[in-house]
Amino acid sequence: MNTNQEVPANLEQEIYKLKKHLNAVILAHYYQFPEIQDLADFVGDSLELSRKAAATDAKVIVFAGVHFMAETAKILSPHKQVLLPDLEAGCSLAEGCPADAFKLFKEQHPDHIVITYINSSAEVKALSDIICTSSSAEKIIRQLPESQPIIFAPDRNLGKYLMKKTGRDMVLWQGSCIVHETFNERKILELKTQHPGAKLIAHPECEESLLAEADFIGSTSGLLKHVCESSDKEFIVATEVGIIHQMQIHCPDKLFIPAPPNDASCSCNECPYMKLNTMEKLYLCMKNRSPEILINENLRQRALLPIQRMLEMSA
Repeated sequence: MNTNQEVPANLEQEIYKLKKHLNAVILAHYYQFPEIQDLADFVGDSLELSRKAAATDAKVIVFAGVHFMAETAKILSPHKQVLLPDLEAGCSLAEGCPADAFKLFKEQHPDHIVITYINSSAEVKALSDIICTSSSAEKIIRQLPESQPIIFAPDRNLGKYLMKKTGRDMVLWQGSCIVHETFNERKILELKTQHPGAKLIAHPECEESLLAEADFIGSTSGLLKHVCESSDKEFIVATEVGIIHQMQIHCPDKLFIPAPPNDASCSCNECPYMKLNTMEKLYLCMKNRSPEILINENLRQRALLPIQRMLEMSA
Protein backbone atom coordinates (compact mmCIF):
# COMPACT_ATOMS: atom_id res chain seq x y z
CA MET A 1 0.00 0.00 0.00
CA ASN A 2 1.19 3.52 -0.72
CA THR A 3 1.29 5.19 2.71
CA ASN A 4 2.61 8.44 1.19
CA GLN A 5 -0.97 9.56 0.62
CA GLU A 6 -2.05 12.51 2.72
CA VAL A 7 -3.71 11.59 5.99
CA PRO A 8 -5.84 13.91 8.14
CA ALA A 9 -4.71 15.24 11.50
CA ASN A 10 -7.60 13.67 13.40
CA LEU A 11 -7.35 10.10 12.23
CA GLU A 12 -9.75 8.66 14.78
CA GLN A 13 -12.54 11.06 13.80
CA GLU A 14 -12.03 10.38 10.08
CA ILE A 15 -12.00 6.61 10.62
CA TYR A 16 -15.35 6.85 12.41
CA LYS A 17 -16.75 8.88 9.50
CA LEU A 18 -15.56 6.29 6.98
CA LYS A 19 -16.95 3.48 9.10
CA LYS A 20 -20.40 5.06 9.00
CA HIS A 21 -20.14 5.84 5.28
CA LEU A 22 -19.06 2.28 4.39
CA ASN A 23 -21.38 0.57 6.86
CA ALA A 24 -18.24 -1.13 8.14
CA VAL A 25 -17.31 -3.08 11.25
CA ILE A 26 -13.76 -2.71 12.57
CA LEU A 27 -12.15 -5.78 14.14
CA ALA A 28 -8.93 -5.64 16.17
CA HIS A 29 -6.98 -8.63 17.38
CA TYR A 30 -5.63 -8.49 20.94
CA TYR A 31 -2.10 -8.01 19.57
CA GLN A 32 -2.85 -4.73 17.78
CA PHE A 33 -1.59 -1.34 18.95
CA PRO A 34 -3.71 0.02 21.85
CA GLU A 35 -5.06 2.95 19.80
CA ILE A 36 -6.47 0.51 17.22
CA GLN A 37 -7.98 -1.69 19.92
CA ASP A 38 -9.63 1.35 21.47
CA LEU A 39 -11.53 2.38 18.34
CA ALA A 40 -12.51 -1.12 17.16
CA ASP A 41 -16.08 -2.39 17.35
CA PHE A 42 -14.80 -5.77 18.55
CA VAL A 43 -11.50 -6.81 20.10
CA GLY A 44 -10.66 -10.48 20.48
CA ASP A 45 -9.16 -13.68 19.06
CA SER A 46 -9.26 -14.29 15.32
CA LEU A 47 -12.15 -16.76 14.95
CA GLU A 48 -14.27 -15.01 17.56
CA LEU A 49 -13.88 -11.74 15.64
CA SER A 50 -14.80 -13.31 12.29
CA ARG A 51 -17.92 -14.88 13.77
CA LYS A 52 -19.00 -11.59 15.36
CA ALA A 53 -18.49 -9.74 12.08
CA ALA A 54 -20.52 -12.35 10.19
CA ALA A 55 -23.41 -11.78 12.60
CA THR A 56 -23.55 -8.03 11.91
CA ASP A 57 -25.36 -6.26 9.06
CA ALA A 58 -22.13 -4.48 8.10
CA LYS A 59 -21.26 -4.56 4.41
CA VAL A 60 -17.53 -4.10 4.98
CA ILE A 61 -15.23 -5.87 7.45
CA VAL A 62 -12.01 -4.03 8.30
CA PHE A 63 -9.73 -6.56 10.00
CA ALA A 64 -6.84 -5.09 11.96
CA GLY A 65 -4.99 -8.36 12.29
CA VAL A 66 -2.99 -10.60 9.98
CA HIS A 67 -3.69 -12.15 6.58
CA PHE A 68 -5.04 -15.55 7.67
CA MET A 69 -7.51 -13.81 10.01
CA ALA A 70 -8.89 -11.64 7.22
CA GLU A 71 -9.12 -14.75 5.03
CA THR A 72 -11.14 -16.50 7.73
CA ALA A 73 -13.48 -13.50 7.89
CA LYS A 74 -13.97 -13.74 4.11
CA ILE A 75 -14.59 -17.50 4.33
CA LEU A 76 -17.36 -16.89 6.88
CA SER A 77 -18.72 -13.74 5.19
CA PRO A 78 -18.38 -14.23 1.42
CA HIS A 79 -20.81 -11.43 0.53
CA LYS A 80 -19.05 -8.81 2.65
CA GLN A 81 -16.02 -6.87 1.49
CA VAL A 82 -13.02 -7.67 3.72
CA LEU A 83 -10.20 -5.16 4.02
CA LEU A 84 -6.76 -5.64 5.63
CA PRO A 85 -4.75 -2.49 6.41
CA ASP A 86 -1.45 -4.05 5.28
CA LEU A 87 -1.23 -7.09 2.98
CA GLU A 88 2.27 -7.77 4.33
CA ALA A 89 0.79 -8.56 7.75
CA GLY A 90 1.40 -12.28 7.65
CA CYS A 91 2.06 -14.99 10.25
CA SER A 92 5.14 -17.14 10.79
CA LEU A 93 2.94 -20.19 11.42
CA ALA A 94 0.89 -19.74 8.24
CA GLU A 95 3.92 -18.84 6.11
CA GLY A 96 5.92 -21.75 7.53
CA CYS A 97 3.33 -24.22 6.24
CA PRO A 98 3.00 -23.71 2.46
CA ALA A 99 0.10 -25.60 0.89
CA ASP A 100 2.18 -27.53 -1.68
CA ALA A 101 4.58 -28.86 0.96
CA PHE A 102 1.72 -29.62 3.34
CA LYS A 103 -0.11 -31.57 0.62
CA LEU A 104 2.97 -33.80 0.16
CA PHE A 105 3.27 -34.19 3.95
CA LYS A 106 -0.37 -35.23 4.15
CA GLU A 107 0.08 -37.76 1.33
CA GLN A 108 2.86 -39.44 3.33
CA HIS A 109 0.28 -40.22 6.06
CA PRO A 110 -2.82 -41.25 4.07
CA ASP A 111 -4.66 -42.86 7.00
CA HIS A 112 -4.34 -39.80 9.25
CA ILE A 113 -7.05 -37.27 9.96
CA VAL A 114 -5.74 -33.69 9.64
CA ILE A 115 -6.40 -31.24 12.47
CA THR A 116 -5.09 -27.80 11.57
CA TYR A 117 -4.70 -24.79 13.83
CA ILE A 118 -6.59 -21.75 12.58
CA ASN A 119 -3.25 -19.94 12.15
CA SER A 120 -2.99 -21.25 8.58
CA SER A 121 -3.75 -20.16 5.03
CA ALA A 122 -7.05 -20.81 3.28
CA GLU A 123 -5.26 -23.32 1.01
CA VAL A 124 -4.00 -25.33 4.01
CA LYS A 125 -7.41 -25.15 5.66
CA ALA A 126 -8.88 -26.63 2.48
CA LEU A 127 -6.47 -29.58 2.80
CA SER A 128 -7.59 -30.21 6.38
CA ASP A 129 -10.35 -32.30 7.95
CA ILE A 130 -10.95 -30.17 11.05
CA ILE A 131 -9.75 -26.68 12.00
CA CYS A 132 -9.15 -25.87 15.66
CA THR A 133 -8.31 -22.96 17.90
CA SER A 134 -6.01 -23.18 20.92
CA SER A 135 -9.11 -23.23 23.13
CA SER A 136 -11.04 -25.88 21.17
CA ALA A 137 -8.23 -28.25 20.11
CA GLU A 138 -8.23 -30.50 23.19
CA LYS A 139 -12.00 -31.00 23.09
CA ILE A 140 -11.87 -31.88 19.39
CA ILE A 141 -9.00 -34.36 19.76
CA ARG A 142 -10.75 -36.13 22.65
CA GLN A 143 -13.77 -36.80 20.41
CA LEU A 144 -11.74 -38.81 17.90
CA PRO A 145 -11.40 -42.61 18.36
CA GLU A 146 -8.14 -43.70 20.01
CA SER A 147 -7.43 -45.80 16.93
CA GLN A 148 -7.58 -42.77 14.61
CA PRO A 149 -4.08 -41.46 13.76
CA ILE A 150 -3.79 -37.67 13.64
CA ILE A 151 -1.70 -35.09 11.84
CA PHE A 152 -1.56 -31.81 13.77
CA ALA A 153 -0.35 -28.66 12.02
CA PRO A 154 1.27 -26.21 11.85
CA ASP A 155 2.39 -25.40 15.45
CA ARG A 156 4.68 -28.04 16.99
CA ASN A 157 4.60 -26.43 20.44
CA LEU A 158 0.81 -26.41 20.59
CA GLY A 159 0.89 -29.96 19.21
CA LYS A 160 3.28 -31.16 21.93
CA TYR A 161 1.15 -29.48 24.58
CA LEU A 162 -1.96 -31.23 23.27
CA MET A 163 -0.20 -34.59 23.10
CA LYS A 164 0.69 -34.21 26.77
CA LYS A 165 -2.84 -33.10 27.71
CA THR A 166 -4.68 -35.81 25.79
CA GLY A 167 -2.17 -38.68 25.83
CA ARG A 168 -2.54 -38.96 22.06
CA ASP A 169 0.44 -39.48 19.80
CA MET A 170 0.24 -37.17 16.77
CA VAL A 171 2.36 -36.50 13.71
CA LEU A 172 3.39 -32.85 13.97
CA TRP A 173 4.21 -30.32 11.27
CA GLN A 174 7.32 -28.55 12.55
CA GLY A 175 6.06 -24.96 12.58
CA SER A 176 6.34 -22.36 15.33
CA CYS A 177 5.41 -18.79 16.23
CA ILE A 178 8.33 -16.38 16.11
CA VAL A 179 6.99 -14.46 19.13
CA HIS A 180 6.20 -17.37 21.44
CA GLU A 181 9.56 -19.03 20.79
CA THR A 182 11.54 -15.94 21.84
CA PHE A 183 10.67 -15.93 25.52
CA ASN A 184 13.69 -16.54 27.74
CA GLU A 185 13.01 -19.11 30.45
CA ARG A 186 15.96 -18.03 32.63
CA LYS A 187 14.92 -14.36 32.53
CA ILE A 188 11.35 -15.33 33.40
CA LEU A 189 12.55 -17.31 36.43
CA GLU A 190 14.58 -14.26 37.47
CA LEU A 191 11.41 -12.16 37.18
CA LYS A 192 9.56 -14.65 39.38
CA THR A 193 12.30 -14.21 42.01
CA GLN A 194 11.91 -10.42 41.81
CA HIS A 195 8.10 -10.75 41.98
CA PRO A 196 7.52 -13.78 44.24
CA GLY A 197 3.76 -13.25 44.22
CA ALA A 198 3.48 -13.09 40.42
CA LYS A 199 1.89 -15.96 38.52
CA LEU A 200 3.31 -16.99 35.14
CA ILE A 201 0.57 -17.29 32.52
CA ALA A 202 1.43 -18.57 29.05
CA HIS A 203 -0.02 -19.29 25.63
CA PRO A 204 0.36 -22.95 24.52
CA GLU A 205 2.36 -21.79 21.48
CA CYS A 206 5.27 -21.28 23.92
CA GLU A 207 8.01 -23.88 24.16
CA GLU A 208 7.50 -26.95 26.33
CA SER A 209 10.12 -25.99 28.93
CA LEU A 210 8.44 -22.63 29.55
CA LEU A 211 4.97 -24.18 29.75
CA ALA A 212 6.30 -26.51 32.45
CA GLU A 213 6.94 -23.44 34.61
CA ALA A 214 3.55 -21.80 33.95
CA ASP A 215 0.87 -21.44 36.61
CA PHE A 216 -1.82 -21.19 33.93
CA ILE A 217 -1.85 -22.03 30.21
CA GLY A 218 -4.56 -20.79 27.85
CA SER A 219 -5.54 -19.10 24.62
CA THR A 220 -5.23 -15.33 24.44
CA SER A 221 -8.87 -14.84 25.42
CA GLY A 222 -8.41 -17.60 28.01
CA LEU A 223 -5.52 -15.70 29.58
CA LEU A 224 -7.60 -12.53 29.72
CA LYS A 225 -10.50 -14.38 31.33
CA HIS A 226 -8.16 -16.00 33.86
CA VAL A 227 -6.59 -12.76 35.10
CA CYS A 228 -10.04 -11.18 35.44
CA GLU A 229 -11.33 -14.08 37.54
CA SER A 230 -8.17 -14.73 39.56
CA SER A 231 -7.65 -13.35 43.06
CA ASP A 232 -3.93 -12.95 42.27
CA LYS A 233 -2.68 -9.41 41.73
CA GLU A 234 0.54 -9.87 39.73
CA PHE A 235 1.12 -11.77 36.49
CA ILE A 236 4.05 -12.44 34.17
CA VAL A 237 2.47 -12.64 30.72
CA ALA A 238 4.09 -15.01 28.20
CA THR A 239 2.29 -14.11 25.01
CA GLU A 240 2.33 -11.17 22.60
CA VAL A 241 2.49 -7.98 24.66
CA GLY A 242 -0.60 -6.41 23.00
CA ILE A 243 -2.97 -8.38 25.25
CA ILE A 244 -1.70 -6.46 28.28
CA HIS A 245 -3.67 -3.40 27.12
CA GLN A 246 -6.94 -5.30 27.54
CA MET A 247 -5.77 -6.81 30.81
CA GLN A 248 -5.08 -3.34 32.20
CA ILE A 249 -8.47 -2.07 31.02
CA HIS A 250 -10.30 -4.97 32.68
CA CYS A 251 -8.11 -5.15 35.81
CA PRO A 252 -6.62 -1.70 36.54
CA ASP A 253 -5.69 -2.77 40.09
CA LYS A 254 -3.42 -5.61 38.92
CA LEU A 255 0.19 -5.65 37.69
CA PHE A 256 1.03 -7.26 34.34
CA ILE A 257 4.68 -7.86 33.49
CA PRO A 258 5.60 -8.74 29.88
CA ALA A 259 7.67 -11.92 29.65
CA PRO A 260 11.15 -10.95 28.42
CA PRO A 261 12.58 -12.20 25.12
CA ASN A 262 16.06 -13.65 24.63
CA ASP A 263 17.40 -10.45 23.11
CA ALA A 264 16.96 -7.51 25.48
CA SER A 265 17.73 -5.06 22.65
CA CYS A 266 14.68 -6.02 20.57
CA SER A 267 10.91 -5.86 20.96
CA CYS A 268 10.69 -9.58 20.20
CA ASN A 269 7.65 -10.05 22.42
CA GLU A 270 5.80 -7.92 19.86
CA CYS A 271 4.55 -9.61 16.70
CA PRO A 272 6.19 -7.68 13.82
CA TYR A 273 3.36 -8.71 11.50
CA MET A 274 0.61 -7.50 13.83
CA LYS A 275 2.41 -4.22 14.35
CA LEU A 276 2.46 -3.50 10.60
CA ASN A 277 -1.10 -2.25 11.00
CA THR A 278 -1.20 1.41 12.03
CA MET A 279 -3.89 4.06 12.37
CA GLU A 280 -2.70 5.62 9.11
CA LYS A 281 -2.99 2.33 7.22
CA LEU A 282 -6.36 1.64 8.80
CA TYR A 283 -7.64 5.00 7.55
CA LEU A 284 -6.17 4.57 4.05
CA CYS A 285 -7.52 1.07 3.55
CA MET A 286 -11.00 2.33 4.42
CA LYS A 287 -10.64 5.42 2.24
CA ASN A 288 -9.35 3.40 -0.75
CA ARG A 289 -11.30 0.20 0.03
CA SER A 290 -8.04 -1.61 -0.52
CA PRO A 291 -6.20 -3.94 0.10
CA GLU A 292 -9.16 -6.28 -0.26
CA ILE A 293 -9.13 -10.00 0.56
CA LEU A 294 -10.50 -12.09 -2.31
CA ILE A 295 -10.87 -15.89 -2.25
CA ASN A 296 -11.87 -18.18 -5.10
CA GLU A 297 -15.33 -19.60 -4.30
CA ASN A 298 -14.26 -23.21 -4.75
CA LEU A 299 -11.37 -22.70 -2.33
CA ARG A 300 -13.63 -20.85 0.09
CA GLN A 301 -16.12 -23.71 0.17
CA ARG A 302 -13.37 -26.28 0.76
CA ALA A 303 -11.85 -24.18 3.55
CA LEU A 304 -15.27 -23.60 5.12
CA LEU A 305 -16.04 -27.31 5.63
CA PRO A 306 -13.32 -28.02 8.23
CA ILE A 307 -14.22 -24.78 10.03
CA GLN A 308 -17.85 -25.92 10.23
CA ARG A 309 -16.69 -29.28 11.61
CA MET A 310 -14.75 -27.43 14.31
CA LEU A 311 -17.78 -25.36 15.26
CA GLU A 312 -19.92 -28.51 15.52
CA MET A 313 -17.34 -30.37 17.61
CA SER A 314 -16.54 -27.48 19.92
CA ALA A 315 -20.13 -26.38 20.57
